Amino acid sequence: MALRHLLQWDEALLVRVVRWQRPTLTRVLRAITHLGDGASWAFIGLIVASTGSPVGRAILVSSAGAALVAQFVKRISRRRRPSEGIAGFSALVANPDAFSFPSGHTAAAVSVAIACSSFGSPLSLALGSFAALVAFSRVYLGAHYPLDVMVGALLGLAVGSLSHWL
Repeated sequence: MALRHLLQWDEALLVRVVRWQRPTLTRVLRAITHLGDGASWAFIGLIVASTGSPVGRAILVSSAGAALVAQFVKRISRRRRPSEGIAGFSALVANPDAFSFPSGHTAAAVSVAIACSSFGSPLSLALGSFAALVAFSRVYLGAHYPLDVMVGALLGLAVGSLSHWL
């Protein structure tokens, strides 16, 4: 019963956020969501790692770890994307896979922000802000429900913290 109410709230919040869609904001958030995908983090991590910086390795380890954990949880939960779960709803971006819970983009972005913050980087605030924008973009663009990004952020926090120790 409580789960049903939580999922109804989750869907209602998604619908409210989607009402904010405007062409210019949509273009900006599409760019942000693409910059926050796994391929982008791998590219950035490889470039930074090629300089010999341990930050590059942290980006690679944390983003890959977060993506793996998120994909594992997705295969267990099997929650359908909003475009599949809500009649008449369509996302503004292509879905990278069939399952919604949790958000892999959010998990990767948060894990990178946390892992890099452990180095005392002056970019920590920027990375944290970028991670928040990635999370918001996933809901705004209709790719995820709000709970998907919340749990993705928690996974990212855990993986980013763990990757610092590795």
